[in-house]
Amino acid sequence: MKLVAVTQSVDLLERPTGPRERRDTLDQAWTRFLAAADCVAVPLPNHRATAMQLMRDLPIDAILFTGGNDFADQGGFAPERDEVEAELLGLARSWRMPVIGVCRGMQVIQRAFQVPLVPVDGHVAQSQTIEIDGRKASVNSFHRFGAHTSHPALEVWARAGDGVVKAIRHRSEPLVGIMWHPERNPPCDPRDLTLFRRTFAISGEIAA
Repeated sequence: MKLVAVTQSVDLLERPTGPRERRDTLDQAWTRFLAAADCVAVPLPNHRATAMQLMRDLPIDAILFTGGNDFADQGGFAPERDEVEAELLGLARSWRMPVIGVCRGMQVIQRAFQVPLVPVDGHVAQSQTIEIDGRKASVNSFHRFGAHTSHPALEVWARAGDGVVKAIRHRSEPLVGIMWHPERNPPCDPRDLTLFRRTFAISGEIAA
């Protein structure tokens, strides 16, 4: 079993009395999906120092960047998550640790390569037909921002009919991104499980 560090969303909890709480949250579906892919989820907090210490202290094999939360410069309210994920991606790349980014998580990778993200319409749907490696496929879609272009290092292997990029993979590093949510499709799609197993089976060399 691979130990996979998993980033979390920031949610605001309003109470009738008392202060508003900022909570780190992770859909239970992710734990189930990762278990089906022979992985153990290790949720990371949206606190930079703690997240980085956990990465250094635990025998983490890979990182999953999950969806949820717009970036702060796109109207979001979780700048602490933006900071944590940017630093985690930098650490993963320096260690050559496998990374999968889902929805916002894929956009974390795109932003690291200065790929412009713009508002898109028609990409919130339970089912959307796209092309994956040149073949038609049906996936879910829950995003308001997207990219029409890519960086030369990031190969595009899935697009929507309007040209919006739906999946990327780095040409030489173990970085993969998808814009659909595999955890929201019970039972698990065998293609998604295969993608996770293959990506996370890559052995990263951990720097001293």
